Amino acid sequence: MEVLKRAIMQQPGPPESFALQLVQEVIKPQKHTKLAQDENQFLENVLRVLLQEFVSAAAVSGEKIMQFGQSIDVTETKTTQGNIPRLLDITLYLCEKEHIEGGMIFQLLEDLTEMSTMENCKDIFGYIESKQDILGKQELFARGKLVMLRTCNQLLRRLSKANDVVFCGRILMFLARFFPLSERSALNIKGVFNTSNETKYEKEPFEGICIDFNFYETFWGLQEYFSSPTSVNHAPAKWRKFTSSLSVVLNTFEAQPLSDEEGDANNLEEEAVNFSIKYLTSSKLMGLELKDSSFRRHVLVQCLILFDYLKAPGKGDKDLPSETMKEEITSCEERVKKLLQLTPPRGQEFLRKIEHILEREKNWVWWKHDGCLPYEKQPMETKTVQDGGKKRRPKWRLGNKELSQLWKWADQNPNALTDPQRVQTPSIMEYWKPLAEDMDPSAGIEAEYHHKNKRVYCWKGLRLSARQDLEGFSKFTDLGIEGVVPLELLPPDVRSKYQAKPNDRAKRSKKEETKATVHQAEENQIAVPATEIDGEDIRTDTTATTMEFDAAAVTGTQSGQTPDELQKQSSDNDVGQEACQLETDAEVEGPSRDFSF
Repeated sequence: MEVLKRAIMQQPGPPESFALQLVQEVIKPQKHTKLAQDENQFLENVLRVLLQEFVSAAAVSGEKIMQFGQSIDVTETKTTQGNIPRLLDITLYLCEKEHIEGGMIFQLLEDLTEMSTMENCKDIFGYIESKQDILGKQELFARGKLVMLRTCNQLLRRLSKANDVVFCGRILMFLARFFPLSERSALNIKGVFNTSNETKYEKEPFEGICIDFNFYETFWGLQEYFSSPTSVNHAPAKWRKFTSSLSVVLNTFEAQPLSDEEGDANNLEEEAVNFSIKYLTSSKLMGLELKDSSFRRHVLVQCLILFDYLKAPGKGDKDLPSETMKEEITSCEERVKKLLQLTPPRGQEFLRKIEHILEREKNWVWWKHDGCLPYEKQPMETKTVQDGGKKRRPKWRLGNKELSQLWKWADQNPNALTDPQRVQTPSIMEYWKPLAEDMDPSAGIEAEYHHKNKRVYCWKGLRLSARQDLEGFSKFTDLGIEGVVPLELLPPDVRSKYQAKPNDRAKRSKKEETKATVHQAEENQIAVPATEIDGEDIRTDTTATTMEFDAAAVTGTQSGQTPDELQKQSSDNDVGQEACQLETDAEVEGPSRDFSF
């Protein structure tokens, strides 16, 4: 440790000129360029003890341990302000070059913030911000991201949200830049609200104060719903109470509009807005707060955030508002936007910015609903063409890069469009397999994810069954879409429910036989050969036989009927036969109906 301390305090030059030789002199590692696990642990203990000694020395002397996050050259000053940055620079260099374990620098920074006051932590955090590019490298980030997140969260807990807003903002901005956007540790995946932030207000009026205390309670009671929007969505009674209270507040705002002079006088200057607003709830200030444009905007924006949550996309049927609730939300939202537009100064511009922010928020809601898929893309390697220093313009076969890439996606693109394998009609067994798997009780498929609820899927399946499986298609009327599924795909315990009964089979076969008989009779009547009537004799075609003649027609002709009368009588006989046949079908099938598609 003495060797390290002496080198940090007296060794000149940058860390890369002596850091590795110094570690090899102190540790004497088995390998010359990289420490083993036990050697890393020993070096980390030495550095942590040395860091604690430097912090104690700075506390005794009353000096800052760091100054604006920058290391101080030891040749210019003899103070201890440059020792800690010098130690951190050496450790960071060794971690970057992978001579020591990459998470060691993050551990030292966490220890340093825990041992320092909040005033010194600002300078320490300045050092972290200045080394952000190095700390964010993949080999270091993977080892120390959780330690850095823990360090920043501990600092946020120690800071005051009212007095240290700027420092809190610096920490949050650093985390937003340091961690990728798809980092799940920074996301509120479950959508949990901070219900611990309660707004306390007076429950009983003070004597001698001229104020409508009912309006005071109604106004500050809205904060309960703003802090927990889920309670409003799932409780109709709370929603009715919220809308009635909000209507009272909006009526008051509309009855007391603000003039441009009042808006300019009460509006906070943009340069001075560097602190978080937590409005006081004293009833004595109610009259003054109602005349404050910033106060009104604060409440109205809370209403828009609540409405935006209730209408957020990607929710299930249980979480969606009812139709009556949707109409009330739309009505209240229009009133709130109109009040924001009329609130000076620059009401229309302020409303436009708020709408833009809420619209962007919907994209994040969809992204989290889809499982927070990573969307970072690795940079593509660009190949430089050396041709006398001149860059030639690339030539694309089809005019640009996208069309040329689309052309190359198929091995033989001209034949790809005419390939018979390009579009294939699936078989019945293959198409209905997903629905059959959902019908199996052991699969445990929830109702909302069942294939029978997909309209396009069912519609395509019915068209396919109408072409390839008429027997299964006929079951749709009685058993629904699940009855169309082939029985071979169903498990035994489900198959019995949709399997046809023996009586139904007998009726169906008898019905088919009756239809075949009627069809054969019609064909026989149509197939009667042409006849030539000459006086009282009938001459048939040479290809016809005597069995193909109708007896009634022959008798009618011999009795002296004309050909027109004979044809009319034959038609009447056909109608009579069809009527008798329909009566036979009715006796066989009973009240069942037959549909033809």
